Amino acid sequence: MPASTSSSLPRALALAYALLVAYACLHPLTGWRDSGLPAFDWLWAPWPRYFIAEDFLFNILGYLPLGFLFAAALPQGWGMARKLAVATVLAGLFSFGLEAAQNYLPTRVASNLDLGGNIAGALVGALLGARWGGALFGPQGRLQRWRAQYVIGGRSGEAGLVLLGLWLLGQLTANDLLFSSGDLRSLLGIPAPLPFSPERFIAFDTALTASALLAVGLFARCMTRGANPAPVLLVLGLGVLAKTLATWTFFEPAAPLAWLTPGAERGMLIGAALLLPCLLLPRYAQHALAGAGLLLATALVNLIPENPYLPYNQQLTSYSNFLNFHGLTQLVDSLWPYLALAYLSALGLWRGERLASPAHPRRRHL
Repeated sequence: MPASTSSSLPRALALAYALLVAYACLHPLTGWRDSGLPAFDWLWAPWPRYFIAEDFLFNILGYLPLGFLFAAALPQGWGMARKLAVATVLAGLFSFGLEAAQNYLPTRVASNLDLGGNIAGALVGALLGARWGGALFGPQGRLQRWRAQYVIGGRSGEAGLVLLGLWLLGQLTANDLLFSSGDLRSLLGIPAPLPFSPERFIAFDTALTASALLAVGLFARCMTRGANPAPVLLVLGLGVLAKTLATWTFFEPAAPLAWLTPGAERGMLIGAALLLPCLLLPRYAQHALAGAGLLLATALVNLIPENPYLPYNQQLTSYSNFLNFHGLTQLVDSLWPYLALAYLSALGLWRGERLASPAHPRRRHL
């Protein structure tokens, strides 16, 4: 494996994560104006009168993965000190640029405290990345060995892994149903087209969970190698864990499985019963069913009635970083199925052209 290949995955992950951080920091991206104050006055501002420890900790933790990925993406031949310095400086400049941009958003406040927290988090992450990034992402690293064994090669495999990571991030949306994504209705402020009734909601929830489970499972199957179902089950299991974490954090700490509604329970059983035999189908059939499942699930999530009994914890809205995180996960969750459909179309076209080639050894089986 060429040396450059070993760092292509962390570069892709670092770019994707940086874009997500930029969106979260500049959310909602509207109302840009010049405040009339010097652009960099915030750098020398005194200690704020009101200090929220949770926000400061969030700034540190938010940049820790970025520092790790920046360090891991740097050339393997660089020394640890050089990786640490370059990754921290890059993350610090990135944070400085975002804080400076926040100075022109009326809903955001540029803060030297936030910048310091970001740099501290990036420094810790870069230290970890410089020390263990090669063992994880290197040519013989654990992740590379796992990727070579289970995930298709090249940029297609990397794009698929990034999309699955974005799907898992979307499952952390605070007011979302299990496995649901593609909700443009909430993103655009469109009211629900159907009134709420328990029977209607349960029916929609069942169909939505079943179709989304089938679609995501087959999406993961289309980008993996061999017939081993373990990667598919791992993705779905991580999705359940992400939804449990979101429920525990944003809804009911005493009931982390509150997401397991009657519709979700039935939908998981139906979706699993449909998915297992579909894992034995040819790849072209799995591509088609994954796309059909995504389309059906996306239509259902935009038609399902609003649930007035959703136990949303309004106290969390007092934390600005929660609002930023919620805006980020909502955007990712809303756009994910459309990106996944584009990926499946490109992957299916590439595979179809490859298998249709007269020189391909499997062409006779089509």
